[in-house]
Amino acid sequence: MRTMNEVIVAFLLGVVVGGAAASARQISNTTAADRMLAEYFQSETKKLQDGCLNDIQTRADWEAKRPVYRQQLLEMLGLDPLPEKTPLHATVTGVTDHEQFTVEKLHFQSRPGLYVTGNLYLPKGLSKPAPAILYVCGHGNVKKDGISYGAKVSYQRHGAWFARHGYVCLTIDTLQLGEIEGIHHGTYRYNLWWWKCRGYTPAGVEAWNCVRALDYLETRNEVDATRFGVTGRSGGGAYSWWIAALDERIKAAVPVAGITDLENHVVDGCVEGHCDCMFMVNTYRWDYPMVAALVAPRALLISNSDKDSIFPLEGVLRVHEKARRIYRLCGAEANLGIHITEGPHKDTQELQVHAFTWFDRFLKGESGLIREPAEPFFEPQQLRVFEKLPEDQVNTKIHETFVPVASLPAVPEAQEQWAALRNGWNKTLREKVFRGWPADREAGPLDVDQVFTAEADGIRLTAYDFNSQPHVRLRLFVTALVDQADPKGVTLTVLDESGWTQWLAGMRAKFADRLSDYRLPEADPTGFEALRGMLKTEQGVFAYLCPRGIGAAAWTGDEKKQTQIRRRFMLLGQTLDGMRVWDVRRAVEALGQIEEAGGAARGLLARGNMAGVALYAALFHPQVVRLHLLDLPPTHRDGPIFLNVLRYLDMPQALALATEHARVVLGGRDTSVRQFAASVAENLGWDPQRLRLGP
Repeated sequence: MRTMNEVIVAFLLGVVVGGAAASARQISNTTAADRMLAEYFQSETKKLQDGCLNDIQTRADWEAKRPVYRQQLLEMLGLDPLPEKTPLHATVTGVTDHEQFTVEKLHFQSRPGLYVTGNLYLPKGLSKPAPAILYVCGHGNVKKDGISYGAKVSYQRHGAWFARHGYVCLTIDTLQLGEIEGIHHGTYRYNLWWWKCRGYTPAGVEAWNCVRALDYLETRNEVDATRFGVTGRSGGGAYSWWIAALDERIKAAVPVAGITDLENHVVDGCVEGHCDCMFMVNTYRWDYPMVAALVAPRALLISNSDKDSIFPLEGVLRVHEKARRIYRLCGAEANLGIHITEGPHKDTQELQVHAFTWFDRFLKGESGLIREPAEPFFEPQQLRVFEKLPEDQVNTKIHETFVPVASLPAVPEAQEQWAALRNGWNKTLREKVFRGWPADREAGPLDVDQVFTAEADGIRLTAYDFNSQPHVRLRLFVTALVDQADPKGVTLTVLDESGWTQWLAGMRAKFADRLSDYRLPEADPTGFEALRGMLKTEQGVFAYLCPRGIGAAAWTGDEKKQTQIRRRFMLLGQTLDGMRVWDVRRAVEALGQIEEAGGAARGLLARGNMAGVALYAALFHPQVVRLHLLDLPPTHRDGPIFLNVLRYLDMPQALALATEHARVVLGGRDTSVRQFAASVAENLGWDPQRLRLGP
């Protein structure tokens, strides 16, 4: 049997206390929620689009800002600080011969155990060092009988063409589609959302592998290291952008079908056709012309086809137009080109020819007819590097270590030590984790509006709508005793989907007619009685919020669709959970404008992932003086998902931050997360009742 205290807490959180557990998604407002989401994405995208490069008006502006932008890109790829350039241990495992060139089958380690497999195409008869092309592959793996031969086999025709025309060409495999098969699809397919907490993207691995590939090419006597070019298509087009933007050793670049802008990705949905390797962690909220501009004033040809469904023409043209303004400021407009062919997302001969012409022009100073097509010559086995994969490889788990994670600091012994930690974490949260929140001037008025009020058995239920931010309007449900004058406090419960369903089950017992907008579960009279008892005992006000995407604010779509919605938030430099923290913050402010709750002290109550959301909301609201957190995840690896957070702090540190100004009750099966905060409280002499265990 449950105690009354347990029943009350269960009802507050909407956990099962009896009755049905069916979904409680909206019926009549579902379309409205979807429409608001679409408007939100359009508005946020437009904001980033309009802000892209608008602070650059002169060449002096660009020269001053370019190093800052480059450092930001390194950070967003997980490359700040830059990894140590450890020995490459480059090894040639075999040679394949052609009458015009040879192919060395080789591997090197961009970091210890992070193997890069590739083919080095060398022209025969070189009399002096030649220009070199780094060819980065798209998603075109060749796999037979369970053996991965790498994407380099699919794209061998490019290396062969370059070698037949006097270039050295190093074609390298990707992390996912190499002979050792790593992962690109962390959020796209495998629910590895914690990648974003780590600030990890496989785009960073691909960029670093390109940097080390150039390091390797510099060791080759056949190579003129002053004449490096890079190209690749699709995924390889994206990696061409990363290395060209980051490394000025690249003198000419031809990214093919590898970039478009946020409008295409977020508003038009192109993100759904791309895996994680195509995107940086957008901490600084860039639109993609920023990446293109970083290549200026070096030679850049943007190459695409006009019917490419995942790199649409309109977005490619917008990228080119914004980059062209920077090239003009640099006096280098002749170094920027755009080449559009007819066709779909495909490696066509027309695209190849123009790339070859571009490199001849900028790396050789030549122009002439391209007389020979790019064509393959070898069977997969002839280009294979490993007969047996190395046992010390870390490719398959590089996402665990590529970006450093913050360690738990020593427990501070004095207030000054604590203040330094606290101030650093608070600054980091605003600048690196929640940078995607609206600025104060952008959030707009709350515009709290009463939707309905109803009474039953001495209980008043009132619904209020408020603006969390433009295009995000949410609903607060407030319950109180009918004859209550001065509440002792107000507790806001942050509901997840199952909590919303169970809360509705309790309220349906008496307020079904007022909740007819929602698909109601079976009534649960026990839950309603728990509420009545709670209100009489506590003499307080109890409010309930579903943050965006949950319950009263849920969007339609299956799991795959919800995944792509979450990925759109990430492209905007946000996460869905991070914006839910903002929703809770605004709900707390809205309660201050509601008559029956306005003067009361605030408390937050939540379970599981929402407990983490509530915890962080409290950090930004000193008026939140109570927290009741059940089943708080011990680490952000389990959620909630906030951008970059694990690079700087984890749940134990956040709990300590909250404990400094609020009374915190932890409940649930695992309360080990409390140890650091408890130690801080003990060392600094805080009230021992400030952090305690409860039901």
